[in-house]
Amino acid sequence: MLTGKQKRHLRALAHHLQPIFQVGKGGTNEQLVRHIEEAIEVRELIKLSVLNNCMDDPREIGAEVAKASGCELVQVIGKTIVLYKRSSEEKYRKIELPSPKR
Repeated sequence: MLTGKQKRHLRALAHHLQPIFQVGKGGTNEQLVRHIEEAIEVRELIKLSVLNNCMDDPREIGAEVAKASGCELVQVIGKTIVLYKRSSEEKYRKIELPSPKR
């Protein structure tokens, strides 16, 4: 679970990223989730965009994809979804999160 401070940090890092996946009128499926899992392992932080022809709510899509792929939902703003997951391999770890307050 991410703290507010960590989410703010990730939102700032994601600001300059371009969406690498698009969710269209077909919605989400296993293939999309598998591609997201592969990409997030290498990148740690990714953006998805929900196309205008998709009738599903972007917040629901974000929650569904995050749960299915084991990611943290950082932000849903408009039709853009930001996801984060720490890489399991040391060589891909680039993002250092601020430590949570205790």
